[in-house]
This record gives sequence, C-alpha cells and structure tokens, in this order.
Amino acid sequence: MGEEKNFHVIKGGITFLGAILGDKLELISPIMILLILLMIADYISGMLASKKEAVEHPDDKSFGWSSKKSVIGIYKKIGYILTVLVALSTDYVIYKLIGEMGLNYQTNTFFGFLVIIWLIINELLSILENAARMGAVLPKFIKNALAELKRDIDDYDKK
Repeated sequence: MGEEKNFHVIKGGITFLGAILGDKLELISPIMILLILLMIADYISGMLASKKEAVEHPDDKSFGWSSKKSVIGIYKKIGYILTVLVALSTDYVIYKLIGEMGLNYQTNTFFGFLVIIWLIINELLSILENAARMGAVLPKFIKNALAELKRDIDDYDKK
C-alpha cells in the first residue's frame, strides 16, 4: 500500500510542478500540441497492439482490432479535449473575476496545465502499456507503475 501512495504522490507532484512551470513559461500551446500528439500515438499503438494480439490468437475473436473499441477510444480522446477546455475555461473565469475585483493574480492558467499534465502522464503510461502488449520489454519500475495504474482504474469502478 505504501508504494501505491508513493506512486500517486510522485504523479501528483510532477503534475503540480509541470503546471507551475508551464504557466511561468507560457507553454499552453506546445504542451497542448504534445498532448494531442501523444493521444494520436496512443491510439495508433493501441491498434498495433490489438493487431499483434490477433496474429497471436487467430481463433479467438476477443483479440484483435475492433471498430467498437476504436470508436470508444475516439470518444475517450474527445472527452479528454473537453476536460481540458473546461479546465482552461475555469482558469479564464478565475483570472477575469480576480482582475475585476482589482486583485493581482500572478498566473492566467493553472487548472488547464494541471489537467493537461495529468493527461500527458496517462497517455505516456498507456503508450508504454501498448508497447508491452506488442512485446517490448519494459523496465521493472515501469511495469510496476502500469500495474498500479491498472489497479486504480479497476478499483475506480467499484467506488
């Protein structure tokens, strides 16, 4: 249980620091482009992993590329973009309201960066998971992180 907590603390810390750094360096456009590129890479790597599994299990229809899974993946990516838009909108509203109140607010984007960094970390983990499905050998610490993430996703449905 301690390792699970440490993993979440590290992931949260990276997300928080990335958001602060991104705001100070005004990186919203490059970081958003990175997220979109990673989403495309994740989608493609997922299709390739499914194709490899279909070759390995030719008689099992539960393996392989599925248009239904593909469409669900696209919906998930659209949901990510909508989440980023909501976070950036929240930043804008806060920035404008604080400005109207005459207060000095040092940043103009914060929640947007938190969400984008969080999604980038998730996309990176998903790409690594797909690479493992394709047969790539991953370092043990990455395998543990992926297993932890899978466990969290599985447990989320039980809440």
